[in-house]
Amino acid sequence: MDRESFYSTMNGKGTLDYELYLNTKDLLACQKDFKEFCNPDELQFQIVHQVEELWMKLIAYTLLDIDDYLQQENTNRVLTLFRRVHWTLKLMTDQLPLLETMSPKEYQEIRLQLGNGSGQESPGFKTLLKMPHHLWESFQKHYLEKHGLDIEKIYNSAYDHSDAYVVAEALAEFDELFQKFRYHHIQLIHRSIGLGAKSLKGRSVELLDEGLRTQFFPALWEIRNLQMVSHIRRATAFAPGRRMLVIVGAGHKPFLDRYLRQLMDVEVVQLSELVAGTSPSRESGR
Repeated sequence: MDRESFYSTMNGKGTLDYELYLNTKDLLACQKDFKEFCNPDELQFQIVHQVEELWMKLIAYTLLDIDDYLQQENTNRVLTLFRRVHWTLKLMTDQLPLLETMSPKEYQEIRLQLGNGSGQESPGFKTLLKMPHHLWESFQKHYLEKHGLDIEKIYNSAYDHSDAYVVAEALAEFDELFQKFRYHHIQLIHRSIGLGAKSLKGRSVELLDEGLRTQFFPALWEIRNLQMVSHIRRATAFAPGRRMLVIVGAGHKPFLDRYLRQLMDVEVVQLSELVAGTSPSRESGR
């Protein structure tokens, strides 16, 4: 095939109504010229990251609208727009495997073109990190405090699947999907350039792992641990003085240990201690 002819067709002329509306002339000029790529995969690398920026711009713009509707307590609008945000985050994550079609060698060649730059400098990413705090303030003020509610009530003692509850779940899903994106992104980095690679202006990419331990709305995750403790407490009430084995995921264990140890009549021990026979007589084993 005649490459030069097809290169010209790809770029278009930018004069038709569709091209003018979408500004395709400038849009398709956002990537390097075909002759300037350091290797054939650089076009993919640029497009994937540019599309990520556009998706994050859409998410940020939508979150601004969501914040307005939270303050109006317009729950239908809030949920509809969160659905848009959730789908966009899924798209961001689903397109990352495209970058796995590159070899580590080719990936490294492209990274040299970035100099000291990294994804941590992304304007979209930095914007999204700043917005959850404002969303939480609006939710807390208009859906909780205004109605004499708190997280415990909407999830447990006064649970009635209220507007406050469904909005809280939409916030939790936003948090979860963003963390999933971060997780898949760091796994991509591990696969492509390794744990020991330098980025972030000389700092190790291992520092990106810190982001995986960040939650936007910790209270929405904490309430789930508290509910587990409540269920365990009710179960132990029917078996005073008895041992009980509770199997939980590693992520829940630190929280459950902390809460259960605050109960006067429950003693928490490790399963290994129970099997070895070194635990006290009145225990709740894990």
